[in-house]
Amino acid sequence: MAAIHITDIEAAINHWRERKPSPDGVTLAAELRALAEVYALMVVQHRDEVDEQALAPAAQAAWMAWYDTTPDTPCIAICSTSQGDERCKGCGRSFDEVQRWTEMSPAEKRSTWRRITLDGSAWRFNRYAERAARA
Repeated sequence: MAAIHITDIEAAINHWRERKPSPDGVTLAAELRALAEVYALMVVQHRDEVDEQALAPAAQAAWMAWYDTTPDTPCIAICSTSQGDERCKGCGRSFDEVQRWTEMSPAEKRSTWRRITLDGSAWRFNRYAERAARA
């Protein structure tokens, strides 16, 4: 099972805050309430990840709606794994991640995105950043 990182929960909350702002400064949209409950439990339990299967249906739906607005793949069409590299110089994914990408769950994909973003050494983050901006 893949886990959803707290930063993705925060991003989803901010996504919904923009789309459905509180009309009175107190009332929250249903999507925000569902995600805020997950976030609060994570904070109280000192957890930085939650299992994607553990989300209540409303939180799962709100998170998936945010997820659908994110870029699907980190690929920038420079794949060094096809040349034998274990880790792609273009996007930063491992050979296995490139091969399994279409089979991966949304949480597995976001976990990969988090790892390559934190690493920041893939060409998509430096020498070919303009390609990533167009994706």
